Amino acid sequence: MGTNKELLAKGVKYIAGALPLLFIGPSLIYNAFINKENLWHYLILAIGIATCGAAVYLLFQGLNTIMKSLFND
Repeated sequence: MGTNKELLAKGVKYIAGALPLLFIGPSLIYNAFINKENLWHYLILAIGIATCGAAVYLLFQGLNTIMKSLFND
């Protein structure tokens, strides 16, 4: 029972793609709440929430793919 290295690399790529989004998303949300008088407040807030959602999705997909590679599912 060996590890599928191609599937493992794919999972690591998912997690590597989620890593910058984990920092960008909360920064955008914080920026939106600080600048409430700005006209673009709601747009920046929506982009920040979508970025956080994408980070969670990519993390889930990455971990799921890594588990598949380790346990040969």
